[in-house]
Amino acid sequence: MPEKKILMGNHAVSYGVMLSRAEVIAAYPITPQTQIVEELSEICASGRLKAKFIKVESEHSAMACCIGASAAGARSFTATSAQGLALMHELLHWAGLGRFPVVLANVNRAMAPGWSIWTEQTDSLSQRDTGWIQLYCETNQEVLDSVILAFKIAERVSLPVMIVFDAFILSHTYEPVEIPDQDMIDRFLPAYNPADKLDIGSPTAFGALTSPEHNMELRYKIQQAMNESLGVIEEEGRNYAEMTGRRYGIVEEFMTEGADTAVVAVGSMVSTCRAAVMEMRRAGKKIGLVRLRCFRPFPYEVIRKSLKGVKRAVVFDRNLSPGCGGIFASEISSALSTVENAPKVNGVIIGLGGRDITAENIMEGIELAEKEGDGREIWVGLKKYNHGK
Repeated sequence: MPEKKILMGNHAVSYGVMLSRAEVIAAYPITPQTQIVEELSEICASGRLKAKFIKVESEHSAMACCIGASAAGARSFTATSAQGLALMHELLHWAGLGRFPVVLANVNRAMAPGWSIWTEQTDSLSQRDTGWIQLYCETNQEVLDSVILAFKIAERVSLPVMIVFDAFILSHTYEPVEIPDQDMIDRFLPAYNPADKLDIGSPTAFGALTSPEHNMELRYKIQQAMNESLGVIEEEGRNYAEMTGRRYGIVEEFMTEGADTAVVAVGSMVSTCRAAVMEMRRAGKKIGLVRLRCFRPFPYEVIRKSLKGVKRAVVFDRNLSPGCGGIFASEISSALSTVENAPKVNGVIIGLGGRDITAENIMEGIELAEKEGDGREIWVGLKKYNHGK
């Protein structure tokens, strides 16, 4: 039977990995994800999970370990944040372009300098071209469920999956989390046994030199797998909902019926956006919310459908591509660029480096967007002093 526990987001990941029966865990500590692998070390030591727990000397080695384990046919997992994810960058390409279904939990943390341990989405978004599916979570319950779903999705389409959630706001905050029954998860997620793996009885090479005669076709297949994964994410979300009553898809709409303006948000700030939208609706304003859960592959058609009929999309970005602006706003603008009578898109930069995001901040961003009217980027929550260089 399912049981409920009060879990921090990091431990929700650990329980998800245990329920998924991961076979190899590569562990390297970095704040704010350290508790994920600490809890997994205790779970493995106690015998609750029979996995090879490998302590490595860097995040680069952690991903190398997972790739090797996956190539040998083992279900593999690791976790990191920010600078650690950046150190993995080379090998993220090897995992993604090599079609290894590794699962990685990344706890969003601002990139240095300035040195920060607080949340920002720029670290994971900087890896958007490495061939990884990226799923962003709003709650600790979703974190646990998404780990299980990630293994199922990854192994169906032969692509790695990154589960992403906010530092401290989720990672160190305790919430009630329902832990599914192990037998139920075993039926949903059978043992991993790939057809292609390292086997001395049937020698196989991975990542060998590829001439121009074949390389482009490999990339085409990855693109096709990414496109296919959108349907797989939706399908497995429905299957999971039949077991647990909790449904996770690509995009979620909230109070969008009849809306003139749609807020678009990602991650834990979605909960704050819900509160702001409800308050503005009570005040008679036609505001709705579109929550983006899957960033890679980018769901172009789903976003176009969700924003159809609204006059303005106000996209809140807890990230920054210097010289461009908010990354989600840029992607959504691109998705709508060929749409007739498309909504005007305003990007709002907010909450960088872990700065608090309040419902008042969200309402301020919406009001500024409606006044600006020209799609310009808006910053909300800046301090009123001279920062110098």
